[in-house]
Order: sequence, then C-alpha cells, then structure tokens
Amino acid sequence: MDAIESAIASVAGTSVLNRTSDPDHNRSVITFAGHREPVIEAALRAAAKAVELIDLNFSRGIHPRVGALDVLPFVPLGGASMEDCVEVAHAAGRRIWSELQIPIYFYEAAALRPGRANLEDVRRGQFEGLREAALIDPSRAPDLGGPALHPTAGAIIVGARKLLVAFNINLNTADLSIAKAIAKSIRASSGGFPAVKSLGLPLASRGMVQVSMNLTDFERTPVHVVYREVERLAALHGVTIAGSEIIGLMPRKAIEMAFADTVKLSSFSAQNVLENRLDALTLK
Repeated sequence: MDAIESAIASVAGTSVLNRTSDPDHNRSVITFAGHREPVIEAALRAAAKAVELIDLNFSRGIHPRVGALDVLPFVPLGGASMEDCVEVAHAAGRRIWSELQIPIYFYEAAALRPGRANLEDVRRGQFEGLREAALIDPSRAPDLGGPALHPTAGAIIVGARKLLVAFNINLNTADLSIAKAIAKSIRASSGGFPAVKSLGLPLASRGMVQVSMNLTDFERTPVHVVYREVERLAALHGVTIAGSEIIGLMPRKAIEMAFADTVKLSSFSAQNVLENRLDALTLK
C-alpha cells in the first residue's frame, strides 16, 4: 500500500488526502484529489502498481472484491459537476484498459448498461465467481476488455458518484448472526433506511463483529441516525457497541448535522461554524 500511495503522490497536481486500512477486510481505501488530467494519471499509476503487486488468487479478506484495484469512484468537489466526473471516469477506464489490459466495469452515474448502477450488482460473485460468469453470460462481461478478467488483477469497477460516508460499527460480540440481522434491518434494500447499504461481517482478529455501512446520501440518512438505530437494535440482543469508525473521509456537513442533533440545537446552520464563515470570506 505504501507503493500504491507513492505512485499516486508522484503525480504533480494530485494530493493524497487519506489512507485507511483494515486487517480483517484486507482492504485499503486511498482518497486523493486534483484536477482532471492529474487525477486520471494518478488512477492509472495506482492501477499499474496494484496489478504489479497484488494477486487476487492469493488474496483473502471479508470484504467483497473483484479487482486488485477494486473500485475507482470519481466524486465532484469544488466546482466540478457529476457530468465532469462521468467524463473523467470514462477517460480513466479507457486508459487503464488500453495501457494495462485490465477490464473495466462502469457503475453509478458512469454506468453504460442497465443493471450496473449499483456497485453490489457488478461485484456479485466476487473475483472467483465473476471470472467464470463473464465468460458465459454476456450480461456479466466487462464494459471494456474481456470477456476474460485479468488473471491476477481481475477487473476494476470505475464510476462517478456523490460523496458517501463509509461508516462501520463494531459490536461487543462474536455472534455474526446479530450483525447480519442488524445490517438487514437498516439497509434500504431490505426496507430499512433510504440510501443505506450494510453488511454484517466478522472481525476475527478482534473477536467481535461489525455492521459495515455505506451511507450513499448522508443528508437523507445521517450518520447519527443510523448509529442510534444500530445501538437500539444491538441492545435488543443484549449487546453493546464497542466503537465506530469512518473509512476514508467524511463531509463537514455530516459532522455538523450530527453535532446539532446530539446537543439538540434548535436553530443551527452551517453559518454557525466559524471555519465555514472564514471559508466564505476567502472565496469573495
């Protein structure tokens, strides 16, 4: 991961903002930002280093994956639009396939086929299942390259999407059925909270289980709301929360929303935050 991070940082005009790794997930998330061309170049270099160093035939972890560089989402920041990110995603995918011969799937706003908007639908079966399905089922074949996946690096799922919050809650129990039951209760696809994707996962190295979540629209379902519900559901099973974690980075607004709700501020807005006011001044 040091080598992949260094490859990204080697591109002038690109800044590495964060890196998060987890031993049970056997997965790392690197967040980097920049303008169009530097970001595309950094993504290409990250993919090249990943294919050089990672062999999925020997990679095991509890988090689903289809590629050594598994998912490559582009998110609009500053004055960038979602349409800008779709263009960047398609350009990055084309370069990766052309120069590295790693097949590409496009998802979310960058999806080119029906049924590929949701990441979990593209990733179904993981590397081992997808490499077989892609050969015999045209609906599972990559958008670029293929139908065979790369023998060691699999495929890369490239997309354009809104900011999301990757949020995990660890429970003081090793009973995986509890985490799975809670995850099912809160996720949107099972009738839970809107814009919530969740899995119940074991954390063997820590002797506990985890409710792992992606909040794909934190304004519809904020972090503090889902935390309270997981806490409530865990209590019904006689279980307490051991702690929570943010994977990668989260928007300032999500923190503001959680703070205002927790202390029951009746008339709170972003303009009550000192740094927001200062930021507004620097833009004038």
